[in-house]
Amino acid sequence: MTDAPPRLSTINEPSSSAWRRLLLVWRTDVRLGAAVVLGAALIVGGCGSSSKPGSAGHPTTAGAASSAGVSSPGVSSAGGAATGSPAPQTTSPAPPPPQLPRGGRTILPGHLVVAYYGIVGTSNILGQSNNPEADAAGVERQAAAYSQFGRRVQPAFELVTTVASASAGADGSYSSGVDPSVVQRYLDTAHRHKLLLVLDFQPGRAEFLPQVKRYERFLRDPSVGVALDPEWKLTASQLPNQALGSSSAASVNAVSTYLSALVTKYRLPQKLFIVHEFHLSELPDRQKVATRPGLATVLQMDGLGAVSVKEESYRAVTADSSRFHIGFKVFLRRVDDPVLLTPAQVIALHPQPEFISYQ
Repeated sequence: MTDAPPRLSTINEPSSSAWRRLLLVWRTDVRLGAAVVLGAALIVGGCGSSSKPGSAGHPTTAGAASSAGVSSPGVSSAGGAATGSPAPQTTSPAPPPPQLPRGGRTILPGHLVVAYYGIVGTSNILGQSNNPEADAAGVERQAAAYSQFGRRVQPAFELVTTVASASAGADGSYSSGVDPSVVQRYLDTAHRHKLLLVLDFQPGRAEFLPQVKRYERFLRDPSVGVALDPEWKLTASQLPNQALGSSSAASVNAVSTYLSALVTKYRLPQKLFIVHEFHLSELPDRQKVATRPGLATVLQMDGLGAVSVKEESYRAVTADSSRFHIGFKVFLRRVDDPVLLTPAQVIALHPQPEFISYQ
């Protein structure tokens, strides 16, 4: 007979209920141990995973970060991905900067600008009919006459916006402003026909800059430039039509500084900035007139008279003017210009003008 397996002494032998309790404790310990081992394996596997943050198998919530031993958001895990960080914000690209009426962002050099000049309601070619559409058709016809010379032609309006007058006015400046609704009508027409609009200022006894600033809402438009007329800038003892005015370079530079800043602020294309001169006394310190970024600074000879007189004035005004673009004016009334220069004669001037206006 074989021996029976050894047994515990009866003193240490548990009862059947005690055995059941011991078995239950053993099974519980095994399950807990297996859970701990499995949890550790998942954590290690997650840290070494190639999954992208936020994808399956790579938790990014605060709870998951805590289970991996990370207590604060934004701390990188072993794989280098930040947990608890906000998703990157996507921003739409900035809109392209505004363009000139017929494309591009540079007027000069590269174009030949042909303009109609005038005061609305006078005998000037611009504003004579008080019909901006008719003026647009006229300046486009005039501009077309210059297309034969191989330059890209840009038609324009030059609208006198403050007008030197015989009356002192409420402010004593002897200069009155055009109603903004008139400017708006011409700007609307310029937009429809893809023209430039230049606002011309005759300040009387006032300064240029405050008058220009009064029309800033128009100057923020990509189509709109500025012209200054020193002939009509007077001292405290001068009157319009009785004395030839003049301007210091400082007054001109104050406007160009302001305009250049507008161009930068609103990402505008280049603006025309025209300074009229037919006699050297109008700009006694012209050598101090600055040229600014974002501005095509034009020195325009706007004298009238016989052809020989105009040519002489042109040579005098354009001497030592290489820093500027050059302009020329043709007066359509025979009392002003007895003989009208043809487009071919205007283009033959030296230096060749880049801005030509008709009044």
